[in-house]
Amino acid sequence: MIKIPYGMSNFRAMREEGYLYVDKTMYIEKIENLNSKYLFFIRPRRFGKSLFLSTLENYYDINNEKDFEKLFGDLYIGKKPTKLKNSYMILKLNFSGLDTFNRDRLEISFKQNLIDSITSFLNDYQNIFKDIEGIKENIKEKPDIKSIVNQLINEVKKVGKKIYLIIDEYDHFANDIIAMGDNEFYREIVRASGFVRDFYETLKIGTESVIDRIFITEISPIMLDDLTSGFNIALNVTMDLSLNEMLGFTEEEVEKVLEEVGIEEKEELIDNLRELYDGYKFNKNAKRRVYNPDMVLYFLAQYKNTGGYPEYLVDDNVKTDYGRLNRLTMNEENRALLERIIKEEGIVAEIVTKFSFDRMYDEEYFISLLFYMGLLTIERQEKTRLFLKIPNYVIKTIMWEYIETNLKKEYKINLDLNELRKTIEEMAYEGRIKPYIEYISRNVLKVLSNRDIINFDEKYIKVILITYLVNSKAYRPISERETEGGYIDIYLERDIRMPDVKYEWLIELKYIKKSEKDKVDKIKEEGIKQLKRYIESRGLKDRKDVKQALVIFIGKDEYQVIEI
Repeated sequence: MIKIPYGMSNFRAMREEGYLYVDKTMYIEKIENLNSKYLFFIRPRRFGKSLFLSTLENYYDINNEKDFEKLFGDLYIGKKPTKLKNSYMILKLNFSGLDTFNRDRLEISFKQNLIDSITSFLNDYQNIFKDIEGIKENIKEKPDIKSIVNQLINEVKKVGKKIYLIIDEYDHFANDIIAMGDNEFYREIVRASGFVRDFYETLKIGTESVIDRIFITEISPIMLDDLTSGFNIALNVTMDLSLNEMLGFTEEEVEKVLEEVGIEEKEELIDNLRELYDGYKFNKNAKRRVYNPDMVLYFLAQYKNTGGYPEYLVDDNVKTDYGRLNRLTMNEENRALLERIIKEEGIVAEIVTKFSFDRMYDEEYFISLLFYMGLLTIERQEKTRLFLKIPNYVIKTIMWEYIETNLKKEYKINLDLNELRKTIEEMAYEGRIKPYIEYISRNVLKVLSNRDIINFDEKYIKVILITYLVNSKAYRPISERETEGGYIDIYLERDIRMPDVKYEWLIELKYIKKSEKDKVDKIKEEGIKQLKRYIESRGLKDRKDVKQALVIFIGKDEYQVIEI
């Protein structure tokens, strides 16, 4: 049985050890035919970037010529190889895990990382170089980063070869510094005299001789813009239409994966995977959306191991990655903007393809950063701009958990989780919703300060009600579920991991100010009519396990619940 390669990014190991490999090698041909040899490509974390780089490395490495058929023979590029296959020395750099405590320690760490990578490079091609130990010593003795790179360029020039330079996590250390909010530290390393600028300027000069191709990946374009003339040769192909599906799985690829790993319950599983992990689109004209591949493989690995759905729908490693969200919203403007996006489930904006650190907290740049991180994606053209939406249920849960964390932090809201869980269980197994509404009203809504009453509306309350349901495992809350009768405010669908949940819920939510209390009867009448339209919809009609409730909030400390 073919093995599921969750967490793997080594192309050779996957091919030699019987792991599943989704063939993306047709994109090798596509990127060779682009208008630049120096490419910059952004995708969210854990989206298959490192595996694609490993694929490029194995395809172009002169050392792998004898293994070409074994590694690529049955793949697209094995049947249609380009002229450049196995024609380069591969220099791999990865700038994650550097010491960002201060500028000096970062420079030392950066330099050592570079020396280690070049040493590995020299070892890989020791049959080509003469006096390899002498070259290594010479490089170690160089006083600065610029001279280290120049030494390597000169050595490769002597042997008449060309380099394909692959840089993964090119600005990982810069993102750490940005998250710390240390503007001056960041500027020191990328401005004219900074060592990072020196490094990229030297690479640029190297392209005139031995560095023939470059492929750079990360999760944001910030540092690329700040380097300006230091490295102005890279073509940003992040939103290139032809590369929309280069990383991530299309639905057809997910179906094929299920077949290859021997999963038969395909239809139901695809429906769940689509809602959980699909939705990404990186060009407004792209015809197909893609799934987050890492999340799909995580789900399937858990499913195969246990024979059922995983207890957690997202790997803890992914949640850690998105922990950056809290650091990026340390300022009031970004926090308010993110809360608005969560409330509206998207935003109309334009994606900025490059921006500097100085502008990162401006509204349009912050929204673009959320897009690059995979927290927003393209939904549709909206006049001259784009409507960006939250891609899928898993990212929504990350957003809702962000709201809960902020409420806890800002208003000291620490709920008794045992009591909260009891109210949710009453909804799920006894068919009573009022205890949950009462608990949230008393312990959350009433705690919010009076200044927040200005922002109170149905959407704000809806986000709070959903937020505290997410980790219950009883329900998968769906906001604005579409039916023939209109859009349901909140549909509580039983969680795939809890098939014994007895009742699902269809909730219509209303909010009025205290001064409008005389309108309650009319609103009640309208709300009941809406519920009746929804329950008559296809898929809901005649279902005995779906209960209906109209919840009317009057101000922030009064409510009425009408169950039907």
